[in-house]
Amino acid sequence: MPTRQTDCVDRLHVATLNILNLADRWAERLPLILADMAALQPDLLGLQECVYVMQQDRLIGAAGEGRYGVVRGWAGRPEYGNSLLVRKPLAAADEARLDLGLNRAAHRAVVALPGGASVLVVVTHLHHLGPDEALRDGQARQLLEWLATAPATDAQIVMGDFNADPAEPTVARMRATGYRSAFAEANGQDPAVTWPSGLQAPAMDTDGSPECLDYIWVRGAVRVVSARLVFDRPAVEDPTLYPSDHLGIAAKLELGPEAGTAAGQ
Repeated sequence: MPTRQTDCVDRLHVATLNILNLADRWAERLPLILADMAALQPDLLGLQECVYVMQQDRLIGAAGEGRYGVVRGWAGRPEYGNSLLVRKPLAAADEARLDLGLNRAAHRAVVALPGGASVLVVVTHLHHLGPDEALRDGQARQLLEWLATAPATDAQIVMGDFNADPAEPTVARMRATGYRSAFAEANGQDPAVTWPSGLQAPAMDTDGSPECLDYIWVRGAVRVVSARLVFDRPAVEDPTLYPSDHLGIAAKLELGPEAGTAAGQ
């Protein structure tokens, strides 16, 4: 749960995961997702590829002791898309959605923290075909232009499946706009691989080489304390069964004026 300390810094635990909709052994994967979620219990969780009619996001939010509100941002069709889980007593406000084309979208919300800091939280999922770097970069440009019109907050967090490795123009665009990869800031570089996880299934996606495709981006008065891979363990008795075909990322952050000073903002 987020805490406010006497040094005027709010502490926040955030995570992101592409859950791979209902494909590729969903019934077997679900217990792994729930077990990891029960242990992780982040303050904010960004999910991609949620099937809303199956209540996948709410089911994940019900794992563990925390209680979560759900903010959805459909992509391509109303019953499917991204989701933001917000652990109570935190609450989302000023919600908005952006259609990025190619059946992709982003949505955002403002979350007020216990000590008075505010953060703009964004969940997105960009175009997936490997050769289409220009299309992904165009979606990133749309996203950043839209975020420039968002309500003013102390910090911004943009997370999700960007389908772009660290050398792509999409990632360069995020960095050029002042966003920092939380994982890279905490560990010196982005993870070598967030897709594929090691999941094996008859219809699984094999188009592409192993890469880092998933990110938590931060900007403003925020310092990254730590970041790590999550939802990254196979089933004990089946090394081909993982929570998803993507690995998740989690980060512990400090927000507020003092955190911004520490991060060089």
